[in-house]
Amino acid sequence: MTKLSSGELALWHAWKRATETVRTRVAADIAAQTGLSDPDFGVLTRVIDAGGRMRQNQLAESMGFHRSRLSHHLGRMRERGLIITEPASNGVDVIATGQGRTLAERARPVHAAAVRRYLIDPLDGPDLDNFRSALERLADSPARD
Repeated sequence: MTKLSSGELALWHAWKRATETVRTRVAADIAAQTGLSDPDFGVLTRVIDAGGRMRQNQLAESMGFHRSRLSHHLGRMRERGLIITEPASNGVDVIATGQGRTLAERARPVHAAAVRRYLIDPLDGPDLDNFRSALERLADSPARD
């Protein structure tokens, strides 16, 4: 296999820089205004959107977290009163508390404003359409062995 060309390498570095920059800025805005970390917001919104209760293994899969990483994070969230966990048949349910729901609902408009500010507003209509189309192709492309 040959190494990346200079253009391919430039694309790779631009991709990493852009995704890291946008995610970091969005997370910083949410944290500054609500005290929720990016993983806190991810856990709470997924659980709330699933009706307020979600299996821990489904949550881990949806976030791309290893089960042990999520378990440690949920422990910290439990100590802060954001979630509770309950044993369930063949697993554990994660449940958003009132405090967790309140903070997540306060964070949603902050998240929306930050996504617009850092991802959407810098691009114009055709750029947005092309970017979304390219991202969907990347996400839907099959993995190769």
